[in-house]
Amino acid sequence: MSNEKVIQERPITMVELANDLAKLEKDQKELNFRSNKAKTYLNHFTKITIKDVKEITKKIQALEIPRLKDRQIVKVIDTLPKDIDDLRMVFVGETTTVNEENMKKILDVVKEYAKKK
Repeated sequence: MSNEKVIQERPITMVELANDLAKLEKDQKELNFRSNKAKTYLNHFTKITIKDVKEITKKIQALEIPRLKDRQIVKVIDTLPKDIDDLRMVFVGETTTVNEENMKKILDVVKEYAKKK
């Protein structure tokens, strides 16, 4: 049995994962089958840069929306919702509720980056 322990857990965006896979590929020269499949998927669905991810994260955190969690911010960045209904889908199944006013603030931040997608 393995003695590995989880030291830290934090959600990452698809862009960050694609970046990590690219670094891994550079180090190992070749990815395994599953990593290659993930890389193909991520390259198809990620249209923003790591710099954009950091900017969006900072801007959404600066809004200081109560009870908004990091994993929800990551989901918003991964989906880049274009309207309120798309944004509501991010919060389906969550115990956290975000009011309409705060959703509009989030959308205002995301809109400029969604155009790149």
